[in-house]
Amino acid sequence: MSLSVWITFFVATLLLSLTPGPGAVNTMSNGLKHGLRGSIAGIVGLQLGFLAVVAIVGIGLGALVATSVVAFTLIKWVGVGYLVYLGVRKWREKPALDWQAGGDMRKQDSLKQLWTAFFVNLTNPKSIIFLGALFPQFLDLSQPLLAQYLILGATMVSVDFVVMVGFASLASRLRPFFADSARVKMQNRVLGSFFIGAGSLLAVARMGH
Repeated sequence: MSLSVWITFFVATLLLSLTPGPGAVNTMSNGLKHGLRGSIAGIVGLQLGFLAVVAIVGIGLGALVATSVVAFTLIKWVGVGYLVYLGVRKWREKPALDWQAGGDMRKQDSLKQLWTAFFVNLTNPKSIIFLGALFPQFLDLSQPLLAQYLILGATMVSVDFVVMVGFASLASRLRPFFADSARVKMQNRVLGSFFIGAGSLLAVARMGH
């Protein structure tokens, strides 16, 4: 893989990460509630989800999702249901900030963050199709494919991690504004609506669009 090809992929990945989506909403939600440091588990979960998608694309299942209406529809509706579930849960969440929780609760919440974020990326068939279409454009078939997939996957994860840290940092700066229960409740409902909106957009998504 030449340097110019890698730079092109880097730019494409950066633009993808900066585009608002369920992962960004999830990160902003964690940043508002837990601050930057408290959001790292969720950001790691997003990257693990991305790595799982890269693995799916690498073993050829991405092509199946891109060509099979049944596979696409199944994953799509799992993703829709999951995003709507997250939205409803966020909407109904008790107004409380991270500093009000004890150490054990924070540890449990970190694990919940990680797995929630993991499935946010894993259950998005559009991501699988997008990466399935994107990766082959940067592969040199005359060179070992595994090494190239590792380079592309590592690049994508690294870029997205930095961008998500930026989102979480931005959200954490807004925490003082949400220092009372009424504003936390408002924030929960706005973010819950964003999750439901993301689920609604995924619901109308079609193969090839």
